[in-house]
Amino acid sequence: METLTRFVRAVDRLNDAIGRAAAWLTLAMVLVTFLVVVARYGFSWGRVWIQETYVWMHGCIFMLAAGYTLLHDGHVRVDVFYRPASRRFKAWVDLFGSLLLLLPVICVVLWVSIPYVEASWLRWESSREAGGLPGLFLYKTVIPVFCLLIGLQGLSLAGRSVLVLAGHPEFAPEERTAAELGV
Repeated sequence: METLTRFVRAVDRLNDAIGRAAAWLTLAMVLVTFLVVVARYGFSWGRVWIQETYVWMHGCIFMLAAGYTLLHDGHVRVDVFYRPASRRFKAWVDLFGSLLLLLPVICVVLWVSIPYVEASWLRWESSREAGGLPGLFLYKTVIPVFCLLIGLQGLSLAGRSVLVLAGHPEFAPEERTAAELGV
């Protein structure tokens, strides 16, 4: 159990750090978007590469912060049965949900994305738009990174569930109030 505990804590720390870094990327994206709007409508100036910058940042934020969102229970869930349930029931749902739903889907996405990203790297692919950003292959690389991060967080969630079922309630998700859930 000690190895499982260390694994869960290490993955949680990793995704927490990456999620907090992605939050700063959100600020950069907002500033670039503001710059694009002011330049375009205030000065009739625009460039494709700067517009692609905020679109690419947006994609990176969602892909890189998905593990962070799973860690902090921020993904959409149908809580009709889950929210009022006991810790043990929640642990079973999280365990089977991770192992039977999340991880197989992530493995398929990873399997399909590897040739796609590899082909992009082999061509040193850049934007298809004239005046667009170079390095599209780097942007596409975020897909397998997403799979790795959310896959690790799925394993952490499964490990956390096993720990709760083994009698370690400190690994149970924190109970959230209706106000925190926005209800």
